[in-house]
Amino acid sequence: MLALCLLTYIHAIAQNNKSADDLIGTWLVQDGSGKVEIKKSGNKYTGRLVWIHPPLDENGKPWLDTKNPDKNLKTRPQLGLPLLNDFIYDGNHLWTDGSIYDPESGSTYRCKITMKSKETIEVRGYIGISLFGRTEVWKRCENVVMK
Repeated sequence: MLALCLLTYIHAIAQNNKSADDLIGTWLVQDGSGKVEIKKSGNKYTGRLVWIHPPLDENGKPWLDTKNPDKNLKTRPQLGLPLLNDFIYDGNHLWTDGSIYDPESGSTYRCKITMKSKETIEVRGYIGISLFGRTEVWKRCENVVMK
């Protein structure tokens, strides 16, 4: 009987980890201007910008993190920027306790991610409580090789 309980417990943990890892992949942001690759490191999930459209600014130069409040980071390229940080799977297709960086404003917000289907996630950035924020719908897309 103990062996059966142990097997059931191990199976449940494996299924929970599988659901948690459903977030891993490349996601097209709502307005189609960027793709974010989400990976897992330890038990946390992070995402970085791996594709931008258009790839160059009006001067033909790569987009820079010019809105960053840290003057030392204003000259770093947007391509490759870490946008999603420190998400933990909370069960039931929800990742919480993370943050999202918005290079258009230079602001970082608390964030949660809800998987609506294997192909769609809702990314909600907020200040304070989730009630005061904005939600974007991201679609799964093909993996992108960053250039």
